[in-house]
Amino acid sequence: MTVVLRVLVVEDEPEVAIVTRGFVERHAGFQVVAVAPTGEQALDAAETLAPDVVLLDVHLPDMSGLTVLRRLRSRGSRVEVVAVTAARDLETVRMARTQGVRHYLVKPFDMQTLHQRLDDVHRAVVQERALAASTLDQAGIDAVLGSQAGPRLVRKGVNDRTLQTVEEALVAVGADASAAEVAERIGMSRVSARRYLERLVELGVARVEPRYGSTGRPEHRYSATSG
Repeated sequence: MTVVLRVLVVEDEPEVAIVTRGFVERHAGFQVVAVAPTGEQALDAAETLAPDVVLLDVHLPDMSGLTVLRRLRSRGSRVEVVAVTAARDLETVRMARTQGVRHYLVKPFDMQTLHQRLDDVHRAVVQERALAASTLDQAGIDAVLGSQAGPRLVRKGVNDRTLQTVEEALVAVGADASAAEVAERIGMSRVSARRYLERLVELGVARVEPRYGSTGRPEHRYSATSG
């Protein structure tokens, strides 16, 4: 039996909110319990309804979605959040990550893209609920924290902090990117960027696909698996 997660959609544009709600409700694992057009209404709805997931628009008329997120966390809420935004800047991604956001969705998006993110969220929430009922070993702790710290640190020539920076840059792009494009974005060499991107692929947090141009030689394009 599919576990159904309750969703709060936070979106100030009425037409976008209607479409987003429809997209979510066409996924068997989710049910929309409310739509909030402002930050204050989102906070009230989160407290009253206690949703499992919040689709949180970063740009709201009364306050930033990141402010909403900080207030939720200050109230002790550990609700799973998907940051929905047109902002592709790395700083927004970094700030969201500090508040426990693991999932991102860049506007505009289609139903398939949203459902891919929701699949990731559903898998994470169900896994954490199962682990919470058992005694955790190291693998279980890493799963709960979304951590790949052990494998990342032992890889020769790969710095964990730099790896995180490359991962954040790839998420911020909001689409696929080449090693050269990622390197230019964060100010490192293309060779180094490719090494870190390949490590992210090994860890399962990025994917790579060849794209053939006019020269016939493929260019490797990388994208985040969970945004």
